[in-house]
Amino acid sequence: MGLADDLGYRFPPAGPARRAVQRLASTGLGARVLARILPPLDTVTQRLTGDRHALAEVLGGMPVVDVTTRGRRTGILRTTHLTAIPHDGTLALLGTNFGGSSTPAWVHNLEADPSATIAYRGLSIEVRARAAGPAELETILERAEPLYGGYRKYRQRITGRRLRVFVLEPDDLDARGQAAPAT
Repeated sequence: MGLADDLGYRFPPAGPARRAVQRLASTGLGARVLARILPPLDTVTQRLTGDRHALAEVLGGMPVVDVTTRGRRTGILRTTHLTAIPHDGTLALLGTNFGGSSTPAWVHNLEADPSATIAYRGLSIEVRARAAGPAELETILERAEPLYGGYRKYRQRITGRRLRVFVLEPDDLDARGQAAPAT
């Protein structure tokens, strides 16, 4: 079993209504609006549903994980709502920022400190993020596009910066990559 299975993370097929919402969300205007309003609306929806759902999932069929990173400058824990892509039993995160011109803060945080917590529907797991290698990055992007066609449009709009993709792995390894002793 892997991280996706441990969390029960699934990407359900989107029906016609959810595909229509996804098409709207992937437009330049839709992405700009959603980048501003979706995070707080996801938070409210999660609170109202006892962390079982986020608005992006209800309307667009896109499951949302909460990724908590440590701020690279402040050291304060920061939680971000993200859609993860299932990848070889684990999960990958794409730093698309809705196709915006700036790299999301959570990306910089993971680059500074790869330790994070991922939560989904009330389950939390400590993880370590690592940058996807070139071939792995292409595989992840190929897997992402059928799940949400907006990723292709986001990639086309990203200019002047490099798209970062991270693979999450359970944090049960020590600094040398050895299994940590059971306590």
